[in-house]
This record gives sequence, structure tokens and C-alpha cells, in this order.
Amino acid sequence: MKDVIQTPDAPAAIGPYSQAVTFGNLVVTSGQIPLTPAGDLVTGGITEQTEQVIANLRAVLAAAGTDLDRVVKTTVFLADMTEFAAMNAVYEAHFQAPYPARSTVQVARLPRDVRVEIEVLAERH
Repeated sequence: MKDVIQTPDAPAAIGPYSQAVTFGNLVVTSGQIPLTPAGDLVTGGITEQTEQVIANLRAVLAAAGTDLDRVVKTTVFLADMTEFAAMNAVYEAHFQAPYPARSTVQVARLPRDVRVEIEVLAERH
């Protein structure tokens, strides 16, 4: 059975999708961008934007009954691959070994012209 996860501690969906969906013990998040829970775009560069994205992921995962330590796969979308090192420094501060599997790709454009979007697949406790 599929359950929808929705929390006011992360930005509301800006389209026809859920913040996350659970299926059994799996949690699949939608991509999180650097919006505050109130829907305001975080100003600053890739570092500030990545911090907000991870804060949003934490909130969505908590609402689903899990956390970053249970993430098994991440997909990172960057507007500019030259910002990889700065994004990776923030990422590494929040994910612990053994690290999740990860794909990182540069895309032509992200919603609201943000610098970064991240989605995850996690296991529930």
C-alpha cells in the first residue's frame, strides 16, 4: 500500500506531486529545492541552498518515520557542475559513512532557477 507523506516542516509541493511516498518500508522523496517551509526561496549561493535542501529532506524523512542515516540512494541535480565541490562539502557534513549510493547530474534548468535539487530513497525504521 502506498501512503503519502506531507509535513508543514518542509515546503509544500508546487505541483501535482507529494513531498514523499512510502511503499512498505521504503520512502521515496520528491526532489527538494531550497525553499523554506513558508515557501520563500533561500538567497545565497550553492552552500546556503544545499543546507536548506538537506533541512527539507530531514523534515520530510522525519514525517515518514526515518532520517538521513537510513538513506540508501540520493540523486543530486546541479545547475552548474563547477559547484559540485561546494555542494559536496555540505552533503558530506550531513551524510555519514557508509554513504548512500549517489548520482549527480548537471541539468539545463531547475524549478525557480535554483542551484540544487536533491531526492532520496530511504528505509523506514
